[in-house]
Amino acid sequence: MDSDQQIWLKARKRAEEKAGFFVHLGIYLAVNTFLGILWWTTTGPFSYPWFVIPMAGWGIGVVGHFVSVLAGESYIDRTAQREYARLRGQGP
Repeated sequence: MDSDQQIWLKARKRAEEKAGFFVHLGIYLAVNTFLGILWWTTTGPFSYPWFVIPMAGWGIGVVGHFVSVLAGESYIDRTAQREYARLRGQGP
């Protein structure tokens, strides 16, 4: 069984990872909003929207970060529990 200190450290690490994701998302939104405004003011709405290229590329990274921090959390916990049981000789 995990000690209270180990549980606290695990919770702290998860909280830091979640905060890191939200910082990443905020920077992504701010920078891409700036790029959209830059495109609009310099070339106008009738030109090629070049800002979608970095938005799409960086968006892939944001989605990956989301999956690794928030969506992947329960998968990792389930997998760790199965591996723990297997190593202790209690499961397949």
